[in-house]
Amino acid sequence: MELTKLYCSIDDFWKEFKAEWEKHLLENGPLRRGPEPKISVPEMITIVILFHRSNFRTFKHFYAHVCNTMSKDFSLVSYSRFIQLVKGILVPLFAYCLQRRGKMTGISFIDSTCIRVCHNKRIRRNKTFKGLAKTGKSTSGWFHGFKLHLIINEKGEVLSFLLTPGNVSDVAVVEELSLGVFGSLYGDKGYISGELWKKLFKRGLALFTTLRSNMKQRFISLKDKILLRKRAVIETVNDQLKNISQIEHTRHRSVSSFLVNLLAGLAAYAHQEKKPSLNLGRDCLVLVA
Repeated sequence: MELTKLYCSIDDFWKEFKAEWEKHLLENGPLRRGPEPKISVPEMITIVILFHRSNFRTFKHFYAHVCNTMSKDFSLVSYSRFIQLVKGILVPLFAYCLQRRGKMTGISFIDSTCIRVCHNKRIRRNKTFKGLAKTGKSTSGWFHGFKLHLIINEKGEVLSFLLTPGNVSDVAVVEELSLGVFGSLYGDKGYISGELWKKLFKRGLALFTTLRSNMKQRFISLKDKILLRKRAVIETVNDQLKNISQIEHTRHRSVSSFLVNLLAGLAAYAHQEKKPSLNLGRDCLVLVA
């Protein structure tokens, strides 16, 4: 990822967002205590996104690398000061993720992935997310934390995302998560619901899911059947978010740092040049043959 290109993209966004954001603040004017921080908001957003595109496993070691190799590119502060200031970029970082969302194409895939905040043996000792994180069950077993719900298009671009406690069912969030999505939506068995299908169909969104073993077969077009088999593309996206963008780890010491880490990982994925995608042209050739 080119540093200059990334920073310019964030800086252009910040100039427009800051002007609108200040109009909606309850208080305006020089009421802030203390001097302005040396490092700017675009610089902080750039650094946290770069971390999720690096090979470093901890942000502390990555920030030391930035201080050693990029001191001329940023107005750097100490690590403890940066951790204190980074909490303030939560709102603009969230808005930046919304700006980087993909385009609606009429073909969408939906899935959720668990975000663990601690080991199962340490659930009772976890105080950082007390009252927020919940215990849920996924295909890989029980976990304590949150669920990240995603909708992507066939190009691997994130169209919508939602964070819920770990005990929230996948069906419960589909209506809110799919607002503005049209065409066809493909999901796994966790999204089977006749009532949900009717509500989405009235909005112009057709929901297709895999069937349970005790369910009768139903007729769907060959195109939808093939795209339903290609649903694994969103599981690849979830895997890259966890293993490349590092949105999941158990070292958080505050809720704000957890949210910044998650949003920065999503923003880093949005800047990823090669995303998991479907070659629909090739599939069309197979259908013709």
